[in-house]
This record gives sequence, structure tokens and C-alpha cells, in this order.
Amino acid sequence: MRPDFCYRAQDSLPEFPAGACGVDEAGRGPLAGPVLAAAVILPIEVELKGLKDSKLLSPPQRIRLATEIRAVALTWAIGEASAAEIDALNILQATLLAMQRALAGLTQAPTEVWVDGLHAPSFFRLSRAVVKGDQRVTSISAASILAKTVRDAHMIHMADLYPGYGFERHKGYASAAHRAALQRQGPCPEHRRSFAPVRALLP
Repeated sequence: MRPDFCYRAQDSLPEFPAGACGVDEAGRGPLAGPVLAAAVILPIEVELKGLKDSKLLSPPQRIRLATEIRAVALTWAIGEASAAEIDALNILQATLLAMQRALAGLTQAPTEVWVDGLHAPSFFRLSRAVVKGDQRVTSISAASILAKTVRDAHMIHMADLYPGYGFERHKGYASAAHRAALQRQGPCPEHRRSFAPVRALLP
């Protein structure tokens, strides 16, 4: 199997194998904060009600499901790439780095790695990319929820360290309020200097 093997949205998927790992990220688009990835291996027979792409769930639903996922997972881990690493590498490479770190944190070696999106990680030989995988594959959906909830909690903490930006509300995304705060206060250490709206404010 090629490391870059990708299933498009219209492709049917093979059976998800026992011991395989779902991987997804949170935070590729924001102007501030890290990009996080989660890796999850679930028991093949597990059923989690209401599991779907984390972006389609309310915060309380995500938190409830994240607790359930952690309770039933055979192993799970979070990997992070900082804003400084995003600036140094670019967002795609930083996302892959976060995924690599998440996989390295697992206590059980996966048989395969299934990743949401177009790019399967080349650092794991048996890997598959699945377009809309966070809506089609249970383990990827679980990874999406873990990554999103951990990143949201991180940005709420960053709001205490860097007040005035509203990180607790928009989580670093480019909302009108965030852009206005950037204009008013300038960037903080959590802002991604390589992203155009932030770069435009640098001296």
C-alpha cells in the first residue's frame, strides 16, 4: 500500500481493520494557537452514540463524547505543533508533525493509520487518507473530537495568559472580534506570524 493512498469522497471504503488508528487534527485555520492532532485506537466492536465530525457538535456534546472516547479507547494520544513551529515549517508540515507526535504517544502500535483529508503520513508505512473521514470512519471521528476538545481547552487557558483577544470565544479563528483585537493590541506570542492577517501587522 502506498503511503499516500487516498479515498475520495465518492469512493467506497474497505472494512476498518482491528487495531487500526484514526487520526485527525484541529486548528489548521486559526490565526493563533497550536495545531493539534489526536490518534485513537478503539475496540472494533465499540459503539458511540452521536459520534460525528466534531465541528457539527455543540461544545457540551463534544466534551461528553470525549470523556466516553477516552474511557473505551484501547489507547489514545495528542500531538501538538506550536505557532512558532507552524511559522517555521508551514501549516501542512506542522500538522503532519503533530500527527507524528500523536502516533508516537500511543501505548499500542497501530496496524494501520487512517487519516482525515487528502494526505496520509509518509512516516507510517500502512496509512490511508480518507476525504471526509471525520464523518465516515468512527475512529477518525473520535480523533476529531479529542483534538478539538483539547485544543479548545488550551485556547481558553491562553485567554487567561493573553487577555483582550477573546481566545476563549473564537479559539484563535479569524472572527471580526479577533481581527479587531489584533488591530488594537497587535499580535501576542501565540499568533502565527506567517498567516497574512497577522503578518500585515508586524513592524
